[in-house]
Amino acid sequence: MRYAVLGTGMVGRTLGGKLVELGHEVTLGSRAKDNPAALEWARGTGAGARAGTFEEAASSAEVVVSAVGGRVTLAALEAAGAANLDGKILVDVSNAIAFEDGQVRLDPVGSDSVGEQVQRAFPHARVVKTLNTVNCDVMVEPSLVPGDHQIFVCGQDADAKEQVIRMLGEFGWPEHRVLDLGGIAASRGVEMFMPLWLDLMRTLGMTHFNMEFHRGR
Repeated sequence: MRYAVLGTGMVGRTLGGKLVELGHEVTLGSRAKDNPAALEWARGTGAGARAGTFEEAASSAEVVVSAVGGRVTLAALEAAGAANLDGKILVDVSNAIAFEDGQVRLDPVGSDSVGEQVQRAFPHARVVKTLNTVNCDVMVEPSLVPGDHQIFVCGQDADAKEQVIRMLGEFGWPEHRVLDLGGIAASRGVEMFMPLWLDLMRTLGMTHFNMEFHRGR
């Protein structure tokens, strides 16, 4: 399958590298065609890995993964072009987080989310929110954390969620460990988890951790 991964940070490079390892074709998208991080990633990742602009990446992809920061997600997708997103699965792994005066701030928060903003801005894209509640290494190698810990998906399109769940399965998340939270409005809850994740990271002194849920009687 042909993927576009938008974003050249650690998350984008990790997701793109795993998809290439699994045999998919991946274009790592950035604002500039000559982005050094994207070009280095493409050279070092091997066959199936390419670099391009946001627009070039999205235009040739079957599935688009948005791996930029939550506050620049809409701008990156606008640069990719609405026509290049129409009808396609758009996987949003972002968190709407910023650090201001040493404090964590979420924007939007409570009554909106990045996932919902993306779906409103690109109504013909099939937006699925997932993977934003774990470190990027755990995203693509859940065995780094022992146990039957879970990952979440949410979105309006059931078929899109099914395809994303298959992608997660390739990463090592069996279907019984993927919790479907319903429509895209559930992005609010998973995005608001990030401040707690940061507190846990500081307390545990590590990034390779996750949540595991058990049903009570």
